[in-house]
Amino acid sequence: CGKSFRWNCNLIEHQRIHTGERPYECDKCRNRFLTSSDLLRHYQTHMEERPFQCPDSGKGFKDNSSFITHWCIHTGERPYECNKCRKRFLTSSHILKHYRIHTEERPFQCPDCGKGFKHSSHLITHRRIHT
Repeated sequence: CGKSFRWNCNLIEHQRIHTGERPYECDKCRNRFLTSSDLLRHYQTHMEERPFQCPDSGKGFKDNSSFITHWCIHTGERPYECNKCRKRFLTSSHILKHYRIHTEERPFQCPDCGKGFKHSSHLITHRRIHT
């Protein structure tokens, strides 16, 4: 992509964005990470107190709102409805992403060619053509 770095270790970490390599794995949940510092930050999620316990799955949550969102998975409830197509969603963030289908909003712009995308994941895939 042409980006330069002062330290080789920063270049190696950056290259993982393009290759998708995630060499650091959590031994508790098998999630993978780009950097060791990301893995260490993630470990905190396994250590913090989670007082809101799901009676069905046993999964714990730090706050009540996260538990309620999780509980909707068990009940099948999808409280957020699109006023254009009536499709329903579990979270407000999901419906906000969905609304882009009905508009021409493309908030993720390629810095190399200016092409816009509705989802950040599509921009990441697109950027590989410039390398």
